[in-house]
Amino acid sequence: MKKVLLTVTVLSLLAGTASLSTQAMSASSDFQKGYISVNASANTELAPDVAEISIAVQTFDSKSMQKATQQNKEISDKVYTALKNMIKVQDGDYVKTSDFNASPVYSYSGSKRNLEKYQVSNRVIVHTKSIDKIGAMIDKAISLGATNIDNLSFSVSKYDDQCNELLGIAVKKAQSQANSIAKYAGTSVSGIRTLDVSCNANNPSVPRLMMFKAANVAGDMAESSSTVIEQGVVKIYANVNASFFVK
Repeated sequence: MKKVLLTVTVLSLLAGTASLSTQAMSASSDFQKGYISVNASANTELAPDVAEISIAVQTFDSKSMQKATQQNKEISDKVYTALKNMIKVQDGDYVKTSDFNASPVYSYSGSKRNLEKYQVSNRVIVHTKSIDKIGAMIDKAISLGATNIDNLSFSVSKYDDQCNELLGIAVKKAQSQANSIAKYAGTSVSGIRTLDVSCNANNPSVPRLMMFKAANVAGDMAESSSTVIEQGVVKIYANVNASFFVK
């Protein structure tokens, strides 16, 4: 009885080994088949419908951190309240504060450190679909004491939907290219070997220096109703790298 059991066990192990070996050979043979590699892309340009503005408020006091902080709070609250009244919350717009920082500023004379002033900074972020009000928002913030427009960027609210559509177009292009190449090579596509996709956007933004300059010019020219902002277009790119088995 013991001999029989031993024989059955050995046969089972051999059968399992044969099965594993067959699977490994099958997987290996798949990648030894002939294949065609292609690259396809699709892109579009859209008018942005979302803007995000970063507005900084900086205050200083030569003697008191408390005074610099209080002054910053007063200005920031005014800017925050005014901008909140200019957005449409029902459209998903919002205003928030971030990056509060308070620190002493020192100068050095040799090895001696001298306290120059206390500096406090705060940032107000505006996220809005009211593209037509951006210039007025910037002017309002500057008039209330904001010191910098650090950044202004534009985007598309339906970015994911647009990416999916472009990826679909790019995949169809890749399949068409592979079928054409296979036909001229006297073979045909039998399946997908690899598929690598990506999608990204080239969002237009206005550098801080230009925005700060524009805001200052608007402040100096009282007759101007608001700073003119050109939002440009958002370019969205989809790319597909694919390889197809042929037979």
